[in-house]
Amino acid sequence: MVHESDLSRIGISLPKNLLDKFDEILNCRGYSSRSEGIRDAIRSYITYYQWMSDVQGERQGVITMVYDHEHRGLLQVLTDIQHDNLKIIQSSLHAHVSHEKCLEVILVRGDAGEIKKIAETLMAQKGVESVKLTTIPIEPHQH
Repeated sequence: MVHESDLSRIGISLPKNLLDKFDEILNCRGYSSRSEGIRDAIRSYITYYQWMSDVQGERQGVITMVYDHEHRGLLQVLTDIQHDNLKIIQSSLHAHVSHEKCLEVILVRGDAGEIKKIAETLMAQKGVESVKLTTIPIEPHQH
């Protein structure tokens, strides 16, 4: 049980459309408050970050990214990031989800640290809505 004295109060600013979507999900899932939902979301974010931090060695995987293709300069930045990582990025698939949104799936293979760095660089770009990294270890060849 969390005691009132253990809680820290924070203030955050969110775009209305993001807060509206969050509230809709909270309502559908039966949360009693935004605070409860935000705590859950932060726990999930921490778990995902820790999982990503544990990824080591040679990996094969995908980076799935959703972004606003109308965001000024973003397409060039995303292209440059991919071209700067030709040794890791094997292929990419681009789909137009709507007039504004694009989905990109990037096939990667190489050192986990380098793959994570690419995913985190993509995440940091303004106009990128979400980035998900999924990898598996590369098994050594059995002869």
